[in-house]
Amino acid sequence: MPFARTLGLEVLASGKQEVRARLGWSEELCTVGGVLHGGAIMSLADSAAATCAFLNLPEGASGTATIASTTNFLRAAREGAVEAVSRPLRAGRSVIVVETEVLGGDGKVVAHVVQSQAVLR
Repeated sequence: MPFARTLGLEVLASGKQEVRARLGWSEELCTVGGVLHGGAIMSLADSAAATCAFLNLPEGASGTATIASTTNFLRAAREGAVEAVSRPLRAGRSVIVVETEVLGGDGKVVAHVVQSQAVLR
């Protein structure tokens, strides 16, 4: 994904049951006070979830598109990297639902995201 490359996302592992990706903290991705911007965190989660959904596509499908996304921010990320862990909740023929936890460098949950991805044919 060109956008993921632009942000500097790194895929750590990818499989049907789990996708892991990392985004390093940088001042350019922050709001005031050195807090990693929520949009950067959501972009990490969306990219990992999209990869997870793609890996769970039913036969004959060509891709996915995010149709719904709910993010709950639970704490700030002020340093280090954040890591997204995406797992499929349901892989249907027309919609794939993926749950993603974004973890801080200390392993604590920074954000919890649930997405629905439309299956494209």
